[in-house]
Amino acid sequence: MAEIRDQKLPHALVIPNTFQGHINPTIHLSLKLASKGFIVTFVNTQFIHSQITKAQLTSSGPNNDDIFSKARESGLDIRYVTISDGFPLDFDRSLSSLQFWEGFANNFSGHVDELVGKSVKDNRVDPINCLVADTFFSWPSIIAKKYEIVHVSFFSEPALVFALYYHSDLLTQNGHTLTVQNRKDPVDYIPGVKSIEASDLPFLFQNPMVDQSIYNAFQDVRKTDIIIANTIEELELETVTTIQENLNFYSIGPIVSANFTELTIPSSLWSEIDCTQWLDTKPRVSVLYVSFGSIALVNKGDILELAHGLMLSEVNFIWILKLGQDEKSILPLEYKEKVKDRGLIVPWCNQKRVISHSAIGGFLSHCGWNSVVESIWCGVPLICYPLVTDQLANRKLVVYDWKVGINLRDGELIKREEVHDKIKYLMNRETSSSLRKNTAQVKETFHNALAMNGSSNVNFNKLVEELKMKTSLA
Repeated sequence: MAEIRDQKLPHALVIPNTFQGHINPTIHLSLKLASKGFIVTFVNTQFIHSQITKAQLTSSGPNNDDIFSKARESGLDIRYVTISDGFPLDFDRSLSSLQFWEGFANNFSGHVDELVGKSVKDNRVDPINCLVADTFFSWPSIIAKKYEIVHVSFFSEPALVFALYYHSDLLTQNGHTLTVQNRKDPVDYIPGVKSIEASDLPFLFQNPMVDQSIYNAFQDVRKTDIIIANTIEELELETVTTIQENLNFYSIGPIVSANFTELTIPSSLWSEIDCTQWLDTKPRVSVLYVSFGSIALVNKGDILELAHGLMLSEVNFIWILKLGQDEKSILPLEYKEKVKDRGLIVPWCNQKRVISHSAIGGFLSHCGWNSVVESIWCGVPLICYPLVTDQLANRKLVVYDWKVGINLRDGELIKREEVHDKIKYLMNRETSSSLRKNTAQVKETFHNALAMNGSSNVNFNKLVEELKMKTSLA
């Protein structure tokens, strides 16, 4: 029988959204909280867990039903729970995506409610007294209020994107919507955001259900106790300061593992190909890494132009491309054979391991926030090819504010000649010298933020103290 504790320990139930780009930073956040003495229970859906397990088996890695078993060996009290997302494991979530997301939005919170309720009622097993949930969920404040526990909203993107979503009502009132950009003039009325081009606003799927879901989530976030964001205070100072006028908002980024390349927590939803041996044969800073993230939305025409641009550039490259049965119909005839000496095309890899390799000299990216953070952390400049959601606003930070990347697709469509020109510019260390200097400076800011007296480390320690105080009263 477990002992009844005299004093509550902070016990955080941590719930990521079900995307690879949300799961990874939430794992790092969980490890950081556990390292500060928190009991952490990390929640994955059963389907996401099954995907991770399959990926481990395919990669010939160890199959483990508890992804945090290694972390516990180092003394961290971090537990792992899987719950239903409301659908059977064999339900095709890609083919029936709208049905899935509607069901997930309506049903997942009930399974979380059941989990929290059971813990709170059982005082003998370290009851949960803190809910750390992804900002894009629209229900956490309801559960937190019901069980009188502390609610922390985790925003895994930059403060700029938070401010735009938070003030979506202003965008709608002024004719700049988040889905159909009717007005083309710059947006200069969002508090804390000096000005942003209409083309840099978060662009969704022109789907009313998705739009409404995000609107609901940012209504819910107004009721939270604490918001934490994966950003760096110094790099978004005006935006962060303005948000803090109305919300209890902490900048604690970049949220990366202490040992960047050797994270032992299995989290990939797809089997990873080891590219290290191939990279070892290439000169320093000579390889362009090309990846558009875990949700590929690149159309066939753009893939063809990218393929030709890469071939014309004559640079070494690794291209993460999920082709499947469409390979022969998408890539130019005998493409892999033509680029085999300098091009490696694989469906998935360990991005951290690749991007930190000394052979990598640039990153052609969709500008997902994790990719931006990892690229800058390793001092690698970017070519930006944003597709949806936060990626367009992230591109603004990368290209126009921090000047650590260049833009691809200046027009409506990309052309192979433009791809060639931008790659040649980035990979030539003379033409990109200013870009590389800026990247090195922003990299230093990233690393300094996590140093002992760095802003993000100081903020994280303040967060921990506030949570300990609030949970002792909960």
